[in-house]
Parts: sequence; C-alpha cells; structure tokens
Amino acid sequence: MNGIFITFEGTEGSGKSTQIVLLMEKLSALGLTVHRLREPGGTPIGEEIRHTLKHSEANNAMTSEAELLLMNASRAQLVREVIRPALASGHVVLCDRFYDSTTAYQGYGRELDLKKVAEIIEFAVGETKPDLTLMLHVPVAVSEARRQSRQAILLEVPPEKSRKNASPLPFDEKLRDRMEEADRSFFERVEKGYLAIAAADPARVKTIDAAQSREAVTEQIWRLVEPLVKKAQASR
Repeated sequence: MNGIFITFEGTEGSGKSTQIVLLMEKLSALGLTVHRLREPGGTPIGEEIRHTLKHSEANNAMTSEAELLLMNASRAQLVREVIRPALASGHVVLCDRFYDSTTAYQGYGRELDLKKVAEIIEFAVGETKPDLTLMLHVPVAVSEARRQSRQAILLEVPPEKSRKNASPLPFDEKLRDRMEEADRSFFERVEKGYLAIAAADPARVKTIDAAQSREAVTEQIWRLVEPLVKKAQASR
C-alpha cells in the first residue's frame, strides 16, 4: 500500500488535536499503521526546538526571522527522520500542522516576505508534500475565546510543572504558549493567510467549518479521507 500523508491546519482552538485523535482511531481500527505527529516537534530534536519556540521563559526576544528558521529546522528533521520512512513503508502519517502553518503564521502573521518563506519551506521539505490538508476554520472571535479559556487553565498549573523533560510526543502538556500571546490583529492576518492558501490550492486543501458539532466535523473529515484510503488499499 502506498503511504498517505494528511495534515491538519487551522488557527488556535479549531479542534485539530481532537479530530486527529478521532481519525487516528478510525484508521487504526481498519488495520492501518498510523503515525500521529505535530509541528513543531515530532522528534527528540524537534521537541527541544518546540520548547524554545513556544514554552521557554527565555524566548520573549525571539525575532520573526529566528522563529521562521527554527520552525523549519524542526520540520526538516521530522521529514527525514519520521515522515519519509513512514510513507515509504506504506503507513499513514497524520500531522498537526505542517508548512501551511508557516506560510500563515510567519508569512502572513509575522509579515515576513512570502517568497523567502516559500524558499525556506522548500529547502526544509523538498518533495515531501501532503496528499490532503484538512483546514479546520473557526472565526477569529471563536478562536480568541478558546485561546483565552486555555490561558485561564494554564494559570492553575503550578510553576514547577511549567517545564517537562523533552520527549518525542508529549501531547498532553499544558504549558504557556508564546504563539497564543499574539494580539487579535496577528490572528486576523493568520486567518487571511489560511484563506489565501486554501484558495490557491483547492485540490489539496479542504476547508471545514469547525464551528459545527464535533460529530459533524468528524463525518466531513472522513468523507474526504476515505477515498484516499480506498485508493491506497487498492494499490496493494
């Protein structure tokens, strides 16, 4: 069977992590080998970079250019260490964010030169591109409310819990996130970027209204994923 590479995109609070778990469970029940990854991160090196980018108390002075390069350093490692070998083995790869996030967040959000952003992404990923990108969209106001709710939860986490030992996939961490501390205008630019990405590549990028019920989103995702699974299984 040919490997399948599916990425999940969207602004903060769009429900990507929840839907990835649900899709992973469904695919695993079909007997497929599934790799659940996230960006930045997904490898020991990538998780160290993730901490620097998002959680470190020393990252407040990070420039947009440094952020862009660190994101793609993590990505380059993930592509070569995990994604390419998994796809070559006929496995399914589900990734919570990939290079579209960099275009939206660092390109549009941080207002870096889009051509330079694209060149750096190309260097990091080469020919490794998603077969399908599921873009979960919620309005900026909804995303903002969900981010504020998460930040309120973080205030309840004791200081000694604010740093974990790095490990490849600690998906349950509840840590301060520098990216979520940006203002509304930043996230409005990110949303604009995602809409532009979807419009430019409608064959790969499928936009889903994530303000629907969880069940409705899950059902729509499966309608998009099922044809890829059937095609891959037919190639056995």
